[in-house]
Amino acid sequence: MYRITGDQYWADSGWDMFKAIEAQTKTELGHSTIRNVLSPAPKYADKMESFWLAETLKYFYLLFSETNVVNLDEYVL
Repeated sequence: MYRITGDQYWADSGWDMFKAIEAQTKTELGHSTIRNVLSPAPKYADKMESFWLAETLKYFYLLFSETNVVNLDEYVL
């Protein structure tokens, strides 16, 4: 949404999401899934989903990169 609208709200929301994921899933060796996202003290599931690297980090990269790095109209529809 930020890349389409330019509204800083979306970039700030994305940064908040990234910080929350980092705070709750980071382990010594990577980023773990958690068993119950509604729990106030989530427990790790001892695995890292492939989509963390393949999709989630890609979209964070696109959110925070310069707008001319990837043409969204050409590659992301």
